[in-house]
Amino acid sequence: MSKFIREKIAFVLTGMLLAMMLISCQPVPVAESQSPQGTPIAATFPPVASPDGELSASPAKLPLLPYDYAALGKAIDAETMKLHHDGHHASYVNNLNDALKQAPDLQKNSVEALLRDLNNVPENIRTKVRNNGGGHLNHTIFWQIMSPEGGGEPIEEIAAEINQTFGSFEEFKKQFNAAGGDRFGSGWVWLVRNPAGELQIVTTANQDNPIMDGAYPIMGNDVWEHAYYLRYRNRRAEYLKNWWNVVNWPEVNKRSLVNLQKGT
Repeated sequence: MSKFIREKIAFVLTGMLLAMMLISCQPVPVAESQSPQGTPIAATFPPVASPDGELSASPAKLPLLPYDYAALGKAIDAETMKLHHDGHHASYVNNLNDALKQAPDLQKNSVEALLRDLNNVPENIRTKVRNNGGGHLNHTIFWQIMSPEGGGEPIEEIAAEINQTFGSFEEFKKQFNAAGGDRFGSGWVWLVRNPAGELQIVTTANQDNPIMDGAYPIMGNDVWEHAYYLRYRNRRAEYLKNWWNVVNWPEVNKRSLVNLQKGT
């Protein structure tokens, strides 16, 4: 083989090697997962307490109400709001902090992370974390999705999606109120985005949160008696009906746009 041919072969091989090196340095394109609505699905679970961030458990802190105790008078009286926030919610916060003193390594986790992985919580405090972490998370959401300027009909994307899923806003309210009325004992009624990315009405017992079943809570109403008993006594249906007068639709719409990872 002549020197010219050997040099030609070496030149070609060197070029091929350089080309292969350049290709290996390029990012590999990955198809973006899509929800049934056509929006990208988040790579990780999004925050639940607020789309802006997760709820800290180190230590848990009672959030301030974003309005005066009497501000939701169209549906909930001032005395109930004060007892609900300053009494019940504060107790959940204190009890969660007390439980996590026995598991300092878990204090770095968010409340959402604790509830999604309860099997990682020591058995001796698991029920206490479940009940009080859930109570803290549920009520933090609850205060945000109500407003003195609330009520009326849904807006923007959530309005269209409710109409598409339930047929109309009136039908959605009817189904939501029926589910809340049928929830036996204490618990919550929720509008969630389920693991398939679809809107769904669900209920949970006690202070359980839908994230424990892989769903994302968009809005929820507290049907524990402490949420309504001072004004409505045992008339839960009346409370459920009046509650729509304080629903904060801009906040609900904001929460509806937070993408949920498909599956758990």
